[in-house]
Amino acid sequence: MPAFLRWLESAITFDWTDHPDSIPQPGRYPLVVDPIIGKMRLTKVLMEDGSGLNILYAKTLDAKGIDQSRIRPTGAPFHGFVPGKQAMPLEQIDLPITFGNQTNYRTETLMFEVVKFHRTYHMILGRPCYAKFMAVPNYTYLKLKMLGPQGVITVGTSFQRAYECEVECCEHAATIVASTELAAIGERTIEEPSDSKQSAGSFEPAKGVNKIPMDTSNPDGKVL
Repeated sequence: MPAFLRWLESAITFDWTDHPDSIPQPGRYPLVVDPIIGKMRLTKVLMEDGSGLNILYAKTLDAKGIDQSRIRPTGAPFHGFVPGKQAMPLEQIDLPITFGNQTNYRTETLMFEVVKFHRTYHMILGRPCYAKFMAVPNYTYLKLKMLGPQGVITVGTSFQRAYECEVECCEHAATIVASTELAAIGERTIEEPSDSKQSAGSFEPAKGVNKIPMDTSNPDGKVL
């Protein structure tokens, strides 16, 4: 017998009523939402359907004042979050996340990987969040829809807000790259020549070079 998930009572669609006044460069800007985590609303949460994890930054966790007893250690690394490197989360934690408003909202509990990275967003919600809420994104309109007790819940951001987040991320990434390159330059050492007699600009004749007399008054001079 098939087992159906909840929240399939109504279809989720997008139409002209979702269309903003203008759409600059469709698909360029990130989908940023402002859900409630526990009792605190976070204004910079990135929806990333290419991520298989929900990422929570340690600074966000500290700012929320989470009870440390709710955090559990983990030893499972993951890849892809930091390009070319293996990342190790600090802990894992389960937190309730709420989308919607006072008349129509929905709350689900998600598992987060707590990481101690530099950040510009408060957290990143990946595919586990999409699946738990059965949410449908539209990256053209920068909106996210899901079903709630009173019908469809629509959340999203303005293009201006998305642009500001993108600029902040680019500046942050440039700062990290610059600091990494400076550290690499500082670690380089210049090797000195092993033979102290040979220095830059000095000239030494090669072995086996014949000496030719330059005295034109002795044309029969022998070559040594």
